[in-house]
Amino acid sequence: MAKRAVLRSFGRHWLKPLTFWLLALPGLWLGWQWAMLLNGQPHALGFNPIETTHRFLGDTALRILLISLAVTPFRDITRWLPIMKVRRRIGLAAFWYALLHVAAYLGLDLLIAANMSIAGMFAGLWEDIAKRIYITLGMAAFVGLIPLAITSFNAMVRWLGARRWQRLHWAIYPIAILAVLHHGFMEKGNQPMPWIHGGILALLLGYRLVRSARNRSRPSPAAS
Repeated sequence: MAKRAVLRSFGRHWLKPLTFWLLALPGLWLGWQWAMLLNGQPHALGFNPIETTHRFLGDTALRILLISLAVTPFRDITRWLPIMKVRRRIGLAAFWYALLHVAAYLGLDLLIAANMSIAGMFAGLWEDIAKRIYITLGMAAFVGLIPLAITSFNAMVRWLGARRWQRLHWAIYPIAILAVLHHGFMEKGNQPMPWIHGGILALLLGYRLVRSARNRSRPSPAAS
């Protein structure tokens, strides 16, 4: 009973702020590295800080997205219901890191590194979308995240209704597949991380398929 009380108190008072700061840590670390770079101090951004930055933001967005998909299985396995209070917060963090990833690609890679104008930047983006499959997949995943982020607030849940809101947010599954494929096509050669991300996503989606099949096979209360 004492253990349950401690977990209940943690979930009520500490889970949300702790989750916020854990999700903010990658961004804070990246900002600190750029501060050291601009001050001429040793940093961890390597010889190509721009490429390191938008790859780091993209990897962070993908991993947080996978964490958000792991919340429900974690709840089911542990029976710890408070974790559901931060699921939308984790999903929103994935969107913000994805937004920063796209902004770094446009602003740092195209606008600054490639010395393009604003019009040239968008023209370059469109050319990349048309010619590079990993850009096509990544932009499709990012555009798909936008309506989910916009509707990730209680007022929008009430406005849409719980059923329509849930159906809209089922789009997170194909979006996650697109994000994993984006990362896989972006990497050169047979790198391990895309396979690891793909394996984690396969497990999370497989869990949901099995759970859904079991729920459908159970007799309804009325039938019982």
